Amino acid sequence: MNPFMDRAEIVLWVRHANGGGSARTIWVVVLDGDAYVHSAFGRRSVWCRRVLRLADTQVEVAGVRLSVTFQPVDDPGLVRRVSGAYRVTYGVSRPGPVESMNGHEAAATTMRLTNVGQLSQLPA
Repeated sequence: MNPFMDRAEIVLWVRHANGGGSARTIWVVVLDGDAYVHSAFGRRSVWCRRVLRLADTQVEVAGVRLSVTFQPVDDPGLVRRVSGAYRVTYGVSRPGPVESMNGHEAAATTMRLTNVGQLSQLPA
C-alpha cells in the first residue's frame, strides 16, 4: 500500500546542518504507484537542496513520520507526466500555483519518493 495514494499534501521534515529541523507542507502526486514532488521555487528552495543532499529526511502522512529518500527524475517523459498529474490533482482549485509548480525551474526538480519506511505504522 502506498501511503501517499490518497494524499494531496504531506509534511516534509527537513534536517538542518546544526541538527535541528523544520517542517514544510508540500504537494504530492502519485503515478503508477510511486509518489512524486516538485519544488515550486526549483533549486532556489532550501528544502529542495537539503533533501537532495541529505539522506535523513522524513515526511509525515496521517500523523506518522516516515523515512524517505528523494530521487531526482531526469526522464523528460516522466517529468511531463508528473506535471500533468499536478494539473489534474490541483489545477481546478489552484490554477495559478499549479502553473508555477509546472514551470521549467520547478519541473526540473521532479523527485520520486523512495525507500519509504515504517509503513506498518500507518492507520488502517
